[in-house]
Amino acid sequence: MSSNETSTAPSEALPDAHTPSQPAPSAPLPSAAVSHLQQPTPMSKNALKRLRKQQAWEDGREDRRLQRKEKRQAHKLRVRSERAVLIAGGADPRVVYNRDKRANAPLVPLAIVVDCDFEPYMTDKERISLSSQVTRAYSDNRNAKYRAHLWIAGFNGKLAERFDTVLQAQQNSWKGASVFSGDFAACAVEARAQMAAKKTVALEDGAAEQEGNQKHNEQLLIGPLRRSLESPAPWPRDAHDPFPLPDLEPPLDPAYKDVVYLSSDSPYTLARLEPNTTYVVGGLVDKNREKGLCYRRARERGIRTARLPIGQFMVMRSRQVLATNHVVDIMLKWLEHEDWGKAFLSVIPKRKGGILRGEGEPAAEAEAEVEADEADGENGEQVEELDEKKGERAEGGGEQAEEKHTETAALTQIPIA
Repeated sequence: MSSNETSTAPSEALPDAHTPSQPAPSAPLPSAAVSHLQQPTPMSKNALKRLRKQQAWEDGREDRRLQRKEKRQAHKLRVRSERAVLIAGGADPRVVYNRDKRANAPLVPLAIVVDCDFEPYMTDKERISLSSQVTRAYSDNRNAKYRAHLWIAGFNGKLAERFDTVLQAQQNSWKGASVFSGDFAACAVEARAQMAAKKTVALEDGAAEQEGNQKHNEQLLIGPLRRSLESPAPWPRDAHDPFPLPDLEPPLDPAYKDVVYLSSDSPYTLARLEPNTTYVVGGLVDKNREKGLCYRRARERGIRTARLPIGQFMVMRSRQVLATNHVVDIMLKWLEHEDWGKAFLSVIPKRKGGILRGEGEPAAEAEAEVEADEADGENGEQVEELDEKKGERAEGGGEQAEEKHTETAALTQIPIA
């Protein structure tokens, strides 16, 4: 081997550190720097507080369940005892058991659509609140003296998922209410067809005893709606525009002449409910962040808008927001009383501080919003209680059968006239 070959071999085995194609390895990071990179981002005080609150809620779930169960059992025992005392004292068992409570409440030619197509504007907590308000609206309509055609529009996405899972698809067993995946305008068309398919029978004043005889394919034109038909209320534009927009108001679309979208931002005030009309309620729980969203949505489609006449009948202590189910219930109460004052007073929660005009000391006047807000005691605890009640119904067949037997035995003792 030559001297040149001997000198070149080591250079091939050990590359020159100054060669550009072979960069020197970077120095290892200090242990403190590695530790810093691996540490998660510290939680803020508010996030930590929310996490602890959620954990405390989860830890107390079983205790809350037991407390609610004991409360329901105590209520059942108290009701049974009170019924037994009343019947023993000679009370009519049919009245005691409230047999004709609302089971055959007449259906009227009026539709209410809850527009739930606002998912991108709500948080998960607000969607949970909306689902509770929708179930309450269904319950209010089912138990009302006069039932409207109730529709839930925009029923898809996370709202539908929650109903199908957490709420055990309860909407599939609803009676007198329908869910619709399309938007509120298409739903209003469906509601119109549903009302048109039923025979409308006028219910004269003083003929309330005939309500229970309503046939399946009939709807009753009750007194308040009949009077609205005979003397249509004017539809003037208010002098005060609560939510002025820069562009001109577009013409109304004749295809939706029988549709009214309720919004506190409307420059029109609702005077009466009209028969064969669909009233849309915005199912938006957003703490009023999206001001004017419902109003603009209806206006862009050429659909009439109106706000409830709260300012004409009520004095509110502060600017408040009504829950979706409250708006539905207010309309149902108007059908019953034909009086907005009574409707507002019986539905608006006491905590909102509303009083009828002319009663008590006047408070600072403020118009109430029509879009949805969180109702009392929403969210987790109500869902837990709903699930427990369903479980009890599934497991408590024997207890219900015993109670039904007691009721039947009491009713069979009624003398036949």
